[in-house]
Amino acid sequence: MAIHPIDFRYGTPEMKKIWGEENRFAAVVQAEVALAKAEADHGMIPAEAADSIAKLAKNASLARAKEIEDEISHDMMAIVKAVTEVCGESGRWIHYGATSNDILDTATGIQLKESMFLIEAKLRGLLSVLLERAKETKTLVCAGRTHGQIGVPTTYGLRFAIWASEVARHIERLEQMRPRVAVGQMTGAVGTQASLGNSGHEVMVSMMGYLGLHPVDVSNQIIQRDRYAEYVMLLANISTTLDKIGIEIRMMQRSEIGEMEEAFGKKQVGSSTMPHKRNPIKSEQVCGLARIVRAMVEPALMNNTLWDERDLTNSSCERVTFPESSILTDHILNLMIGVISGVKLNGDNIRKNLNLLNGVNMAESVMIELTKRGMDRQDAHEIIRVSSMTALELHRPLAAILAENPGVSKYLSFKEIEELLLPDNYIGTAVFQVDSLAEKLTPFVL
Repeated sequence: MAIHPIDFRYGTPEMKKIWGEENRFAAVVQAEVALAKAEADHGMIPAEAADSIAKLAKNASLARAKEIEDEISHDMMAIVKAVTEVCGESGRWIHYGATSNDILDTATGIQLKESMFLIEAKLRGLLSVLLERAKETKTLVCAGRTHGQIGVPTTYGLRFAIWASEVARHIERLEQMRPRVAVGQMTGAVGTQASLGNSGHEVMVSMMGYLGLHPVDVSNQIIQRDRYAEYVMLLANISTTLDKIGIEIRMMQRSEIGEMEEAFGKKQVGSSTMPHKRNPIKSEQVCGLARIVRAMVEPALMNNTLWDERDLTNSSCERVTFPESSILTDHILNLMIGVISGVKLNGDNIRKNLNLLNGVNMAESVMIELTKRGMDRQDAHEIIRVSSMTALELHRPLAAILAENPGVSKYLSFKEIEELLLPDNYIGTAVFQVDSLAEKLTPFVL
């Protein structure tokens, strides 16, 4: 019986596979094989034993390991026994010199490496669609808003570009943290490598070479969890970016704004009782699941505060935090790629909202021009402020109010005021910024 929504509702098959039981078991076995190979390389076990282990270990099964665990109540030792059973005489060398977390944490390193490659691919996919939308809307002028109130104009292209820039930084962060997170260890019971003798460090380096992981510099019985916390915090950071994008789409899809809209299927139902509804449900799902990913940050940080050389409080916690944070982040990345690709922009409503305030939102441009023409900037600010309040109260165009003000008409004609109040004339370097960013970030999507 499925209980957790990840089992039946959320998550992509590829990320679920990485954190599934079978792949976890395979990663543990892979680590044991790599250990045997490394030990043979340094003369610690017979080469033929390592070859036999490499050939036969794949025949071990998760089902058999579970049977053994039911008997002995130790998950790692159950896998050791299951692998030993299929490796014949060479099985005596399985897990030689290792403690449980040498293998378990190294297996986690394998999973994290796979997970980061998948997250990176999705980030690059999202970046690609954001840049495309930025370029196609770089001249689409719209109302900028601060504090929920309409301000001076911006462009939709610049909005998409800002999101793209943020996603690109996440890609940079991921690349930078990969050598800190995709790590493994072979350091023994308390980190001294005593069980491996003087060849301990060389064995560890060789073992990680087989696995494509970085070896730790030092450890106790476990890999220090600041590394894993960094991974979870990146996922929370990514999820928060997606949350931010989702909130903006939801805001712009409000009936009274109506500038953006998620793609809506021909047979899609918006409400069980209000047949007219077209709800931004995918963006809402992104925003909701981002909360769960962020909630994983505290336990990930607390997993670094263990007793002495280690305790077991991190273990049960990580069985939840790793798969949930990874699967849900991957899931909402997938969702947002689809949302951005299909989101519709309503040009009529964009223009209507841009002109909603009868020019009041363009007040800054007049203030700037008055200052250029010789008026004190603070005096210009006060004149424009008072005129704007009057225009709002009387529901009159700002151009008319300003033209009636002798302090303004001294410097500007009515035609000049009207020109200054045209939104399309006041987007500064927005188009240049989009083009510049697209040129800079194109290599990130290749």
